[in-house]
Amino acid sequence: MKIFANHAHIIPEEFRLNCGLEGLRQVMEDCGIEKAVCFAPLPYQMEKCKDKNACRYLYERLEGDKNLVGFGTVDFERDDLEAQVEQIAAYGFKGIKIHPAAQEVAVFSDEAQRVYQTAQDLGLFLSFHTGIHWHRIADYHPLLFDQVACAFPKLKFSMEHIGGYHFFKDALAVLCNQSRNEEGGAVYAGWTSIHMPADGIADEWSLSDLQLKTLLHQTDDDHSIFGLDYPYRRSETTKSDIDRILHLDIPQESKEKILGKNLADALKLDW
Repeated sequence: MKIFANHAHIIPEEFRLNCGLEGLRQVMEDCGIEKAVCFAPLPYQMEKCKDKNACRYLYERLEGDKNLVGFGTVDFERDDLEAQVEQIAAYGFKGIKIHPAAQEVAVFSDEAQRVYQTAQDLGLFLSFHTGIHWHRIADYHPLLFDQVACAFPKLKFSMEHIGGYHFFKDALAVLCNQSRNEEGGAVYAGWTSIHMPADGIADEWSLSDLQLKTLLHQTDDDHSIFGLDYPYRRSETTKSDIDRILHLDIPQESKEKILGKNLADALKLDW
């Protein structure tokens, strides 16, 4: 089965060793992944680099690689938010990674809404981190994404980690509530870091088979996408997650959608 995975962070060597494209390509080879979405570094991860432009950093490294699809990032401490989003589109990137907790930007702040509006206008896909991340929860509670979907009905975005262990039901509520959006937008469940340890005791991101099947039962199989969370997850865990999806008691067609087709369709790429 062809696999097209979302959610690979590309981090400069100056910030953290062995978290770049070479490591990602090794994970892809190890796990039989044909194509992957790469996120530009978050602004704070560029602090030790001579050129601190995160999107340009990724663009220069992806140029000519047909198996890697770029997503940009936005520096919310700058005022030229619309121009940053326009540059992301000009690079040919298909979307934007936003990590509200790590970037300390409230999900429905004025600054964030400026980015959403421009992304919606340009047809860019957004991937949001959801789930706890050691910042004030009121700024990034998963239920806030329902406001985003209502205010920007043509915007496509994913809730990565599906809220994680702590907020799965809240993320599911948003996905169900937005499942009848007929204006062109869509909210996707990011099956990222779903790994359940062998002892069955969940970590912050673990989701059970029952939760994943419940998600598909209450929504559909057209709005779930598999994610890597590279470099925080490497080959062993990624293989395990792929194998788990392949053996989940769901139709074969659903597995094909989750492991690549839905992401390709959302980004308007051939698959």
